[in-house]
Amino acid sequence: MSLFEPGLRGRFFAAVLAAGMAAGWILLAAGPAEARAPDGDFADLSEQLLPSVVNISTTQTVKGRSGGALPEGMPQFPPGSPFEEFFKDFFDRQQRGQGGGNRAPRQVSSLGSGFIIDARGYIVTNNHVIAEADEVRVILHDNTELPAKIVGRDPETDMAVLKVESKQPLKPIAWGDSGKLRVGEWVLAIGNPLGLGGTVTAGIVSARGRDIGAGRYDDFIQTDASINKGNSGGPLFNRNGEVIGINTAIFSQSGGSIGIGFAVPSNMARPVVQQLIEFGRTKRGWLGVQIQSVTDEMVEDLGLDKARGALVAKVLPGGPAEKAGIQSGDVIVSLDGKPVASPNALTRAVAETTVGKAVSVEVMRKGKKVTVRATLGELEAAMASAEAAPAKSNDAKPRAARGETALADLGVRVAPLNAETRKRFDIKDDVRGVVIVDVEQDGPAAKRDVRAGDVIVEVAQVEVRSPDEVSEMLKSLRDAKRKIALLQILRNGEPRFVPVPMKS
Repeated sequence: MSLFEPGLRGRFFAAVLAAGMAAGWILLAAGPAEARAPDGDFADLSEQLLPSVVNISTTQTVKGRSGGALPEGMPQFPPGSPFEEFFKDFFDRQQRGQGGGNRAPRQVSSLGSGFIIDARGYIVTNNHVIAEADEVRVILHDNTELPAKIVGRDPETDMAVLKVESKQPLKPIAWGDSGKLRVGEWVLAIGNPLGLGGTVTAGIVSARGRDIGAGRYDDFIQTDASINKGNSGGPLFNRNGEVIGINTAIFSQSGGSIGIGFAVPSNMARPVVQQLIEFGRTKRGWLGVQIQSVTDEMVEDLGLDKARGALVAKVLPGGPAEKAGIQSGDVIVSLDGKPVASPNALTRAVAETTVGKAVSVEVMRKGKKVTVRATLGELEAAMASAEAAPAKSNDAKPRAARGETALADLGVRVAPLNAETRKRFDIKDDVRGVVIVDVEQDGPAAKRDVRAGDVIVEVAQVEVRSPDEVSEMLKSLRDAKRKIALLQILRNGEPRFVPVPMKS
């Protein structure tokens, strides 16, 4: 008979319980661990904060088409649900039956949330709440409705700032420090879920620093406070009534809250909001590098003690990094005295640093620590310049062809860059290295997504210009009993480091 059969299991645990009580090592008074609500309730805090939270109403004109949204007044169902698809199909058929293949343009309204951040009438919300709007209106807690002007918006962090003119005094709320949040701390969300108006929900901080694939600056607070459609742009408060997050997204298969909501941290949102108010746009710091993650397989080649920092795949010409002496293959481990744990951490840290500030950048270069100083540029200006600049070409003549070479260690065949291979793989004249012309199926390189047409620029952080040089580098690695060849490759002009295991 198994101990997990119900009858014997009960007798077994009864015996253990009796023995434990006799021995004095079971304290019945302790009971099971349970989540405990905070002392008191949220009534006073809610009463204080509700007048500062607003509803956002937007109107957009969309061109009529078959298969569009449900007609106004019809029941609304969670996106992607069978009922939604059924009714859409039904009304599409009705339109076609009436000869209405293309409906006339119509007005579509949507709702969101926001909060007053300045008594002068500045209101914070999400960019996606107002991004496509032709008209934006703000509804105060007392149902006063005001037209709103879009001051500025930032798709990167999904933040936007509105401005209203109000005859009555507006009550702003204060920013809090999201850096002090702890997992398990109580938080309060207020917003306009499903068009219901000022609604208060409470929960805890479930996690911090979440990357949900929304963008390069992902650093979300996760909470189980109920957040639904319409809560977007509303504030997430701490117990002191300070805004520590802006509710932005949920994970849900049904379209409703399942207790997994995400908020932009106040420490990220606050400087963005200040810049939007002051300049009407963002001004982020820019270092001028393309970076990637450091994997465990790269650690030895890069001279690190563990996988950390941000590996510089490319230094952009004329940028702050190039002027400071940062090189491709450097691993940035610290910025302005603060450790850099990952590429995302570096991206956020640089973006949040004031344009024009000189910062110390600590890098690991081939196992040695090097510190340089870089004066940060402006990301938006650099992007605008890159879009406006014509592509440059280099008329330098390629080296003479010396035939293809098989690299059995990696499972690839390579060839020199010449007129024929450049044309075959559409490689620019200014690219230097060795082109991969064939990749062995299921070989080491293929398993690391190395492809024909990739250009090997470096092996183990040493530049290569011919198949012979690649072969010599691989032999050196074998002689040193190295198991990984760290390649820097170019694909469509974009550099990346790839650790490829060598065949034994």
